[in-house]
Amino acid sequence: MPSPRHARTARRPRRRRIAVWCGAVVLLVVVGGGAMAAYTGLSGNIATTDLHSRLGSDRPPRSGAGMNILVLGSDSRAGENQSYGAGVAGARSDTAMLVHVGAGRKSAAVVSVPRDTIVRRPACPLDGGGTAPGERAAMFNTAYGVGGNACTVKTVEGMSGIRVDHVMEIDFTGFKRLIDAMGGVRVTVPQAIHDPKSGLDLGKGTHRLRGEEALALVRTRYGIGDGSDLGRIRLQQKFMAALADQLKSEGLLGDPVRLYKVADAATSALTTDKELGSLSALLGLARSLKGVNPDAITFRTLPVRPYPADPNRVEPSQPAAGDLWQALREDKRLPPKS
Repeated sequence: MPSPRHARTARRPRRRRIAVWCGAVVLLVVVGGGAMAAYTGLSGNIATTDLHSRLGSDRPPRSGAGMNILVLGSDSRAGENQSYGAGVAGARSDTAMLVHVGAGRKSAAVVSVPRDTIVRRPACPLDGGGTAPGERAAMFNTAYGVGGNACTVKTVEGMSGIRVDHVMEIDFTGFKRLIDAMGGVRVTVPQAIHDPKSGLDLGKGTHRLRGEEALALVRTRYGIGDGSDLGRIRLQQKFMAALADQLKSEGLLGDPVRLYKVADAATSALTTDKELGSLSALLGLARSLKGVNPDAITFRTLPVRPYPADPNRVEPSQPAAGDLWQALREDKRLPPKS
């Protein structure tokens, strides 16, 4: 992932990063969850965090209109992720998206928050106890480094007024293993891509990408367009669409051996809040979402504009950002794209 100083989001604020590797897990839960009931032993794979007790009571009220899941992609280089840049200290929510499932469980909206958005970060609980003071102008993805997913949830709730019901997160290695378990994903790229930084080397056309290549695709930046995030985001959107189509078309549910491998990889890759941290809870989520087809999922990006103090950063664009959050809070039709 690019370091913050290389984030060139402000050039074209309409398009932003989608949390592709987390989206893969969400799609698997929705499409394949119902058949995972036979694999109850997989519950032990899921790492959990006691999110809600750490957040306390100073939170937006429960609206009762739908369900909100914050999905995070960590850029940690710890452990098995060292090969992607061992010299990068700490971890950030390199990607983040708020998944709002409508009250009728027939549709969903996914709002991506650009990592380099300047926001007011509230005071956050620390993993080891105590509280980190708030900051008036902080880059959004640094909240994770300050206080993990709890701080990111608190930041999202503060900027949106939306209560987050659940959190899911995954890292580079988890995504790679998940795609390998699926046997790869077929993706069509509109041009040849040669990016020595991500290691991606693809000709124009359709390719079946295994884990390492799929990860390189959703991380690539310098081999397309002008080197900004714009081309990468287009590729990530293509990847999500291809993944959703493949989950529907390849008969995963009818292949128990392959389904077990995918379920094992998905559960091993996840860290969730305690309430969602079991296979039975994930199955319950999957059953409640079985009416949401991939074509009923709308992707949006938080409307942003260049941040005056730094052209390489952005800030929420009002009133468009506020209108989008309000529509989600009230479980209403999203406003037109700004």
